[in-house]
Amino acid sequence: MARLKDLYKSRIVPELASEFNYKNPMAVPRMEKVIISMGVGRAAQDKKFLESAKKDLTRITGQMPVVCKAKKSVSNFKVREGNETGLKVTVRGVRMYEFMDRLINLAIPRVRDFRGLNPNSFDGRGNYSMGLSEQSVFPEINPAQMEFQQGMNITLVTTANTDEEAKKMLSLFGMPFKRPETQE
Repeated sequence: MARLKDLYKSRIVPELASEFNYKNPMAVPRMEKVIISMGVGRAAQDKKFLESAKKDLTRITGQMPVVCKAKKSVSNFKVREGNETGLKVTVRGVRMYEFMDRLINLAIPRVRDFRGLNPNSFDGRGNYSMGLSEQSVFPEINPAQMEFQQGMNITLVTTANTDEEAKKMLSLFGMPFKRPETQE
């Protein structure tokens, strides 16, 4: 069993049930899925960018990404409708917990000048979104073999009804949110 899934069942469920007064353990919020996406706009000019990003995202998540195509033509960005401009992966189950474990304990601490995640990046329905500026923070990526830096967006989808419940659950998983500034 994944380490975070065991932590969720043993410690997080009882704590959330007592804090938010859940009578049924099935009503306690849980992680549903994690969506990782990369916008590879440079792939319109050269396909090697898309192939390199696909290789890195496959290595990070353990799944083959889906190629996303442009829905509209945008002349300022030299993008035509139907061009391959992005990649996305949805991880669920055991892979989701293993990805979250690597994200929380290995990748986020390797981010340069990290001061904590923005606690206001919830969407109002209990889902959290964050961005990374480069893929080299993951231990699976060898920076010496990396062809170019590529950012990624990560969305953590939960079954929580409110942002407060989701924030409490994610902080119990170990997500390093910024502390509110204290007035002196």
